Amino acid sequence: MTPTTKTLSILRRCSVAPASDAPEQRLPLTYFDILWIFFHPIKRLLFYKHPCSAADFTETIAPNLESSLSQTLRHYLPLAGNLLCPLDSGMPELRYFSGDSVAVTFAESNGDPADFDYLTGNQPREADDFYLFVPKLPESTTDSESGCRKSPLLAIQVTHFPEIGIVIGVTNHHVAGDASSIFGFLKAWSLTAKLGGEAEFTLPFYDRSVLKDSTRRTEIYWNQMRALKLGESKPATNKVRATFVLQKTDIEKLKKLVMEKEPDSNSIHISSFTVTMAYFWWCADRSAAEAGDQIGDEVVEYFGLAVDARSRMDPPLPAAYFGNCVGFVAAGLRHGVIRGEEGFLAAAKAFGEVIRDKVNRKGELLSDADEWLVKFGPLLANRSFGVAGSPKLDMYGLDFGWGEAVKFESVSIDSDNGTISVCKSRDFEGGIELGVAMSKRAVDALSDAFYHGLKTL
Repeated sequence: MTPTTKTLSILRRCSVAPASDAPEQRLPLTYFDILWIFFHPIKRLLFYKHPCSAADFTETIAPNLESSLSQTLRHYLPLAGNLLCPLDSGMPELRYFSGDSVAVTFAESNGDPADFDYLTGNQPREADDFYLFVPKLPESTTDSESGCRKSPLLAIQVTHFPEIGIVIGVTNHHVAGDASSIFGFLKAWSLTAKLGGEAEFTLPFYDRSVLKDSTRRTEIYWNQMRALKLGESKPATNKVRATFVLQKTDIEKLKKLVMEKEPDSNSIHISSFTVTMAYFWWCADRSAAEAGDQIGDEVVEYFGLAVDARSRMDPPLPAAYFGNCVGFVAAGLRHGVIRGEEGFLAAAKAFGEVIRDKVNRKGELLSDADEWLVKFGPLLANRSFGVAGSPKLDMYGLDFGWGEAVKFESVSIDSDNGTISVCKSRDFEGGIELGVAMSKRAVDALSDAFYHGLKTL
């Protein structure tokens, strides 16, 4: 690994408001939103190869990004607004007032040109090197008039690598929306930046009345979350970021193996996502000892999945519903089972059964929603894994006018031990990328297991 420069020049800081003087918009939080109210900010980086001069960046590209963002925010008012949390009684909400805006920073890297290629590789890279390009959400403030704590929801930084490329950094409060919602915003912004007034995209759907809450789940969750008194988790330092790729041929090989060896494979859910997660779990456990983790074979581990619930609601929600709408499921197995020779098959079966019984079976995903905090909270104390993102969201396809992204990084996973990022592959049609942030020792051990396993299975 080669460390990158630790400096950049701030060219301009500005506040970008929605293009028209929009009226006030208030959105109550649902029980899906409340779960994320104290979660750490979500940080994403998109790298683009686009050789351009400093003059071109400041005089053409930056103004276009600023203008297109303003146009896009007309349709995404909540992101320009704030989370308002009552200091005393009452329920939190998202609120946009005329004059609210998004903090945007334009910067220029002072580093070696080779830094760009280093950052956009798949090899192990120092996780700390990425934070130079990640915007910070403005600090929360106390609004005495409303008696609320006011927290901004979105911040953006655009960094120019002279004559090489551009990095777009996006940080958002998770309470504003899940990955699907934020991807919708990024897609709308990128299309507007590329096509201007000709851009066509699906408008977000905000009507919260479609989410029924007969058991007052939202209020129950709010009281539970306040009682937990969670603080923002800080990303661990000295981590290494690396990307692992399963090509379509690898995935098909894994699926075929499960179908051949699992008699009940036709009745459980065996998909590209299922076998990818199972394979990662198997490799992570087979490499645990080499990574320095001493785990007893009887220790039960969990692998949690956040599932888009829009199509699984009754009645279904529009795909463009803006906000959080994910349900939670988890597979659990003993460490000794997973790290064994048949561990991949055991993990694939466990995932397949969970998806069959809790995700695909009508009404089951939300059947225990009242108990999510009680049921899944304690799992965090165990050895556990989780997923950020989805291969259904084509982050690499976000084109601001410079072609597809050459690298996507989910920086937020630094804050969650055991969480991996998942997205559609950059290089291989039908492939899946897995991003990890671990110690250098753990990444090296995982790499050995990952690539050796594909040869031996």
